Amino acid sequence: MAFKIVVSNKAETHQMEVDDAKALNGLVIGDEFDGAVIGLDGYTLKITGGSDKNGFTMKKDVPGTRRIKSLLSGGIGYHPKANGVKRRKTVRGNAIADDIVQINTVVTQAGSKSIADIIGADEEEEE
Repeated sequence: MAFKIVVSNKAETHQMEVDDAKALNGLVIGDEFDGAVIGLDGYTLKITGGSDKNGFTMKKDVPGTRRIKSLLSGGIGYHPKANGVKRRKTVRGNAIADDIVQINTVVTQAGSKSIADIIGADEEEEE
């Protein structure tokens, strides 16, 4: 299953598609991993969130890979239009499994080359 990995580095964001990222299975939100797993040699990335194949967001305080219906008053998964409004919404646990299709990350340690050079973002924009 292909993962879409969104890598944020200060003001710039890059989206990559990785075919085989079995090394990421079992990691949870807040864990750091070596960027060489996804082709970013020299980088260290921290997982900040993601979503599953049905679009449900990952929530840091829900352990495991399960999906639950939680009563939310705001934050990740629900943004109320008025103060004090609560709603029961479905959210995904904080661990990465095969059901996850998008993983959001931030750069904690940069490599020697820029991300745009590594993934060839300049070539895609020209086409």
